[in-house]
Amino acid sequence: MASLNVLTPLALRTGGAALAVAASLALAGCNPGDSPGPGTTAAPSATNLATASASPTPTPTPTAAYKPADASGPAQNVPVPVLPEVAKTETKEGLEAFARYWFQLLSYGYETGDVSHLSAITSPSCTMCERAKEVQTGWHEEGRWLGGGKVTTPAVSTNFRIGANGNYQVAVQVSQEPLSYYNPDGTLDGTDPHTANTGSLMLAVYRDGAWFVNTIEPIAG
Repeated sequence: MASLNVLTPLALRTGGAALAVAASLALAGCNPGDSPGPGTTAAPSATNLATASASPTPTPTPTAAYKPADASGPAQNVPVPVLPEVAKTETKEGLEAFARYWFQLLSYGYETGDVSHLSAITSPSCTMCERAKEVQTGWHEEGRWLGGGKVTTPAVSTNFRIGANGNYQVAVQVSQEPLSYYNPDGTLDGTDPHTANTGSLMLAVYRDGAWFVNTIEPIAG
């Protein structure tokens, strides 16, 4: 089976709980002397009031554990990547953080088939991106799923200069785990081998207060 490389054209396959203690101290009028006057009742102590009004400890809501895909089924409870605050800024650090975030979304798509987050910040004219999304969505339909394929970015760098085409350029070193294709009955349809570290060039613009990817291109070796 042909190697799946996010940096080269992808062949479309068919197939804490907090304890809240509320203590309200009621103040009652007192008669002179050590004993309460006729017809009055001694006010309860602050300690008793605090004990009586203490709220029960809330039961923590269990966090569903992440489970990677395997022959028994697709990945479960995959965390959605979160855009770092710095990635919202038009700075060198912001662009590099955004590039890492983009590839995290790409990895998320392989595990879940959900490409909506990626599509929202990527131009449909990015051919390589569209081919990757076709694989991700196509193999999460009709009971099928993908296993592995996690994408990481060991190195990200930009000179933070706008090119003649109006884009910032980001060089990204990308690595991807082997990818497995599972049929609805759990049988393995095929695999793509481990993808060695490869280079990718991201062309991005900053518009309306956010980064947007125009295209991803392979860096020739």
